[in-house]
Amino acid sequence: MSIQQKSVSAAGTGMPSADVLVIGGGAAGLMAAARAAAAHVRVTVLEKMPRPGRKIMITGKGRCNFTNVKAWEAFSPHVHGRINLLRPAFYHFPPDAVLSYMEEAGVPVVVERGDRAFPVSHRAVDIVDALVRQAVRAGVRLECGCEVASAEAVGNGFRVQLRDGRTFSCRKLIVATGGLSYPGTGSTGDGYRLASAFGHAVRPCFPSLTALVPRGYKVSEGASDGLPGHIDRSRMLALLGKCLCGVHLRNVSLTLLEGERVLEEAFGELEFTDGGLEGPIGFSVSRTCVQGLVQGRKMAVSLDLKPAVETDRLQERIEAMVSELRADKRNAHATAAGLLGVLLGKLMPRELVPGFRQCHPDLLGGQGRQARIQVGNLAKALKHWYLPIDGFVGYERAVVTAGGIPAEEIIPKTLESRRQKGLYFCGEVLDLDADTGGYNLQMAFCTGSLAGESAARACLLGDDPGSE
Repeated sequence: MSIQQKSVSAAGTGMPSADVLVIGGGAAGLMAAARAAAAHVRVTVLEKMPRPGRKIMITGKGRCNFTNVKAWEAFSPHVHGRINLLRPAFYHFPPDAVLSYMEEAGVPVVVERGDRAFPVSHRAVDIVDALVRQAVRAGVRLECGCEVASAEAVGNGFRVQLRDGRTFSCRKLIVATGGLSYPGTGSTGDGYRLASAFGHAVRPCFPSLTALVPRGYKVSEGASDGLPGHIDRSRMLALLGKCLCGVHLRNVSLTLLEGERVLEEAFGELEFTDGGLEGPIGFSVSRTCVQGLVQGRKMAVSLDLKPAVETDRLQERIEAMVSELRADKRNAHATAAGLLGVLLGKLMPRELVPGFRQCHPDLLGGQGRQARIQVGNLAKALKHWYLPIDGFVGYERAVVTAGGIPAEEIIPKTLESRRQKGLYFCGEVLDLDADTGGYNLQMAFCTGSLAGESAARACLLGDDPGSE
């Protein structure tokens, strides 16, 4: 039996009390609980799922890229939202502290390309077990299967009621419930509801780090499944999607467009999946693209398959390749369509050819024996593969949620609410999100650590030590 399993206990009856009560047993919640309990206050975590850390288990496709070791100056440009809210938490518990924390918990770590840190095992369960182990060692009481119905301020503390009627009381309350992404892991927006009950505003939320769906990629992609532009991942692939699904491209450039206006550019790896455009560069432009689609704007991407070569030089190279193919005696009786297939196989991964040809019917000109490869059109298509984006995969498979509790309603030095004394927020419930690459989990850990220590200190001092 793993430490994760052993730590899960049935909630008691009556009104259990704690100095600090944490709602949510994910990355931010487990860190907040452990750091608060290390200050020798009584801490209880209420987790709605049967086990904690469910979303961590799927991070990085199960490999768990749990932080990014960049310094603040290089880290902060990858963060979206008011970074001044994050800065104190980042310096309070920076990436090197997270590395040490995991190693102290018995998890060897490795830093790979892009400053991304992983457990050496590349098993997300090791990170979950480490977080639970540290919390249990510190004395945290972990209660699973506890779905919170409501929370209210009572006297100098708080009362939390569960869906099953049980109640918990505490002196300080930390909300670490995550956002809306991957609802199957328990992230169903509970924190926004609780925040609203305490008078907080909630900035409009939308999926980020998610698949973008090109026109013609899914069957009946025009109809929304919720948010404007939302196309559920379960929708069947259309012919284009079937041709492209599974193709993985490296060293390509992607430009996000609104009309003719360039919004963002990215270089690296791109994947065509059953959802649409994904991979590092697909995800990197997804936030801006989704926001535009939700607002009703026309979005598109332009894909450059040959970013190291200018269009004129590429056209010259293709013309030389065509001449070589025609001079080859083996192609003496080949049709223009046949030669085009051979040519494309030399210019791109073969599995990409069917989808590329479907998107570019103008690569051949003329009919029958008069047909010719349109070299200019081909060079242009390789440099500017234009794909209108009709939608995006929603919260069902989005990595993070953008939007949430506004920075101006939170005290950055403690992460305490400005609306309700003794109430703290951390993790994805805040209006902070980041690019893929370990940034989001680092934000969860550092905001969780700051919220937990702040709440514990407030308990020990009898009041929070000052505000700003």
